[in-house]
Amino acid sequence: MSRPQPASQHTVRRHNSALVLDAITTHPGSSRAAVATRTGLTKATVSSLVDRMIAAGLVVEGEAQARPGPGRRGTALHPSPDGPHGLGVEIGVDYVATCLVDLTGRVRHRALRPSDNRTSSPARVLTKAATAIKAALKRNVPIGGVGVAVPGLVETATGILRVAPNLGWEEVDVRGELRSRVALDVPVQVGNEANLAALAELWHGHGDQDFVHVSGEIGIGAGIVVAGALFDGVRGFGGEIGHLQVDPNGPPCPCGARGCLERLAGQDEILKAAGCPTFDDLLAALDAGDPSATEAVSEAARWLATALTGAVNLLDLPTVVLGGTYARLAPWLTETLRTTLRDRVLGARWSPTTVLTSTLGPEAAVRGAASTAVRAILADPDPYITAAQA
Repeated sequence: MSRPQPASQHTVRRHNSALVLDAITTHPGSSRAAVATRTGLTKATVSSLVDRMIAAGLVVEGEAQARPGPGRRGTALHPSPDGPHGLGVEIGVDYVATCLVDLTGRVRHRALRPSDNRTSSPARVLTKAATAIKAALKRNVPIGGVGVAVPGLVETATGILRVAPNLGWEEVDVRGELRSRVALDVPVQVGNEANLAALAELWHGHGDQDFVHVSGEIGIGAGIVVAGALFDGVRGFGGEIGHLQVDPNGPPCPCGARGCLERLAGQDEILKAAGCPTFDDLLAALDAGDPSATEAVSEAARWLATALTGAVNLLDLPTVVLGGTYARLAPWLTETLRTTLRDRVLGARWSPTTVLTSTLGPEAAVRGAASTAVRAILADPDPYITAAQA
């Protein structure tokens, strides 16, 4: 058995670069001295690393800080809004979306292209996604990474989309297929759309440490966050709340089961029951108090409450966040959910479940995809620094 080896100079520098950039990102406006205090590194080490980050476009200097008494005034350090961006791509059932997020977390660009992807082959849909990526690349901002959100089971170890029932896809190497269509010399990460939506909510929304984020679209997915981190199961297949069976005698589902939640409370089922051709028509009918629309959403709320009661009882989660189209339906869903969770969650007497509406709504997944790419840069900036200096 080989003995553990001391960390190389490069490994130490890589670790320290991440420490310094994290300190600047989480406390923008800090001086070099303040960063040294927070990280425990020497002022000389911090100054050297900051200079490299400024040269690489990761960090910018602001105004000199006020300082009482004699001595040199430090300058405020900020993550650069013109530095490497995260490019998010979401392949939905009925659209392809893109999003650019800078190092400060600000959305710099977003685009959505309607597309019924259920009627197209994976090759054709991925070509559409590649076209959307190329359009985003024309924004002339540096790209440090790409995140791709897809509606299905994504294997963490390989990034392969194993199955997406609502698209009819199986065994699709999304990353490889996109690389074959677009010249991408940056990391590409692929993830489940509900998980990425939950991460976006954690980073840019309510920011609760423990919650289940349930996204209602044509399919229904859940992202589970525990102790401030995504819990997606052993292989990354967790969170498929849309395929919990809530009615054994219910309609057949593309996954092969019957009575799955998304066949009873998904967007298409709600629209059909309400007699509304579009989601905007549904909202207008609800605002007008239309009985069919109101009953359709109430019925969906009851099925959703059944599934969420099971999830909360199983995982002891204190908060439910409604995302996607459920966020827009929250005024007609929330009371039923709160009442059911209060009555059926065993621990509700001591810890009532909070029901919140996502602050990000339908754009959460694509924003989470872009932010995942940004977080990867912040967690390991040294490769970007090295490439910028080459």
